[in-house]
Amino acid sequence: MKEFAFYPGCSSEKNASASNMENSVHHMCEMLGVKLKEIDDWNCCSASIGYAGGGHLPRLALTARNFALSKQQMGDSPVVASCAACWLALRETNERMHEEPGVKENLNTALKEAGLSYDGKLEVKHLVELLVDDAYVGFDALKAKVTKPLTGVKMAGYVGCQTNRPFGIAGDNYENPEYLDRMIEACGATAVPFPKKVACCGGALAFSENEKSCDLIKDILQSAVDNGAEVIVTPCPVCQLNVEVYQEKVNKLFGTNFAIPVVYYSQLFVLAWGGGWKKAALDQQVVPADVLKKFA
Repeated sequence: MKEFAFYPGCSSEKNASASNMENSVHHMCEMLGVKLKEIDDWNCCSASIGYAGGGHLPRLALTARNFALSKQQMGDSPVVASCAACWLALRETNERMHEEPGVKENLNTALKEAGLSYDGKLEVKHLVELLVDDAYVGFDALKAKVTKPLTGVKMAGYVGCQTNRPFGIAGDNYENPEYLDRMIEACGATAVPFPKKVACCGGALAFSENEKSCDLIKDILQSAVDNGAEVIVTPCPVCQLNVEVYQEKVNKLFGTNFAIPVVYYSQLFVLAWGGGWKKAALDQQVVPADVLKKFA
């Protein structure tokens, strides 16, 4: 069994907004023979305080602490994140430690207060990177596990911003990333053309500028529907939350009638591999994914 240090992130906690992703991710990895060993005593990745003006050094120090704990507990194991915002925070901290003068020294001065240190050398992976890379899992292995292909269901692969820029998934295209479409097809479903696959959903602006964010969400939903999608699939907890839970608000604001389920790629794999409805955490959806019930 392959084992990796795992940083779950705040939104994946029990009863939090992305707990359905967390549940399905663990079942998916168990079925693949991949062990995600959660970093003990991890803290917030600092994505949120970045918006709140928490300061440059405190923001990076929070993430550096997670690296330092991982190094203590699991040595040189790559640190894997399933949340796009967490992955960005981890990647940014590593890059700045190497590329910006004084950052590494200042972070270690802060970490020293907690009896910790970090050399900036741990590799960071988004969970998607492990799944699509033949060196770890690869598309052939994902397809080989399918026992209940999701045949006939049309899906829009919504990558969003954070898994696409600034880093992106290695080897894919920034303007038209294909990995999510290939994941959908690996499950036996049909990936429809989707011009809004890398459009912004508003992110955290959904809280402070809700109507502006809803306008962005409306365009994403309309594009999916116009292209025949019955389900929207995403790798991002923020995208999933915004595009699913604000559909009712969008309908009220714009006179639309959207009711399209928004799910994670991990939920599709668990379902297509015969794991069932509950292990896929499809019982936790706000907009019911009834179109997938026949595969449960």
